[in-house]
Amino acid sequence: MEIASIEDFYRDTASLIPESLNKEIGHFNVFKIADLFASKDVAMPYNRRAYYKISLINGRNKAEYADKVIDIEKNALLFATPKIPYYYSPLDDDQSGYFCIFTDSFLAKSNSGTNLEELPIYQPGGFPIFQLTDESYADINHIFEKMFKELSSDYVYKYDLLRNYLQELIHYGQKLQPVSALYPTHNASARVSSLFIELLERQFPIDSPRQKLQLRTAGDYADQLAVHVNHLNKVLKENTGKTTTEIISSRVVQEAKILLRQTDWSISEIAYCLDFEQVAHFSTFFKKQTSMTPLGFRSLK
Repeated sequence: MEIASIEDFYRDTASLIPESLNKEIGHFNVFKIADLFASKDVAMPYNRRAYYKISLINGRNKAEYADKVIDIEKNALLFATPKIPYYYSPLDDDQSGYFCIFTDSFLAKSNSGTNLEELPIYQPGGFPIFQLTDESYADINHIFEKMFKELSSDYVYKYDLLRNYLQELIHYGQKLQPVSALYPTHNASARVSSLFIELLERQFPIDSPRQKLQLRTAGDYADQLAVHVNHLNKVLKENTGKTTTEIISSRVVQEAKILLRQTDWSISEIAYCLDFEQVAHFSTFFKKQTSMTPLGFRSLK
């Protein structure tokens, strides 16, 4: 099964890839379904995406999420996660509503410290497609309208405001879930995954050029969790769709972007903090993850 990237989304659905896509600390965008439906086939293949998506759908559709299928007769709210494959296909031409796409690193700067993987609505085994009453549809539509309007504004702190709207949307969806789904029982696999994420996040943020990551490799984390590295990798792949190394690398490059944009530390200091023995190794790693050099990324601010 292929994993569709954000670049794939823009290439297949929105045609124009934003120039700032690889220059941002996280990504967010919001669209009107009717605008895309008029010029594109909005039916999606059944696969995973490398980003999160929340869709407010008005119209008849067929949706499949993991191994569950549902016919949407009118109004629905769909939460899609990189961990679980899904698709929805329109059953008629009368389609409206909104959807937004975003990465986990977009919410990482939130003061609330939101960790998407820990939220009940994004837990494995859930079924986050909700049929909506007209009243609920109107409430959620209003949130999307505020997002859509704010995204085109020139307000300096608009992305902070958009993060708040996005969290409001997520919590609205969670309130639609049965109470039992908000307090899931944790099996051994989910517990190992949760402990790994906790260990990873405990190393951040980097606040001083003298601070250095203590855990850097998959083996380091496996040792701390007292499990075999292959078992850790298997558990994380099942729960997140990513390998241990991919998750670590994603979090390290996210921190690197923040340090390059928000500090005046030298490249060598940042490389040291992120546990790279040589600046060249850091530069190679950063370019592989972002297609830009650290200096090139920093010069964009």
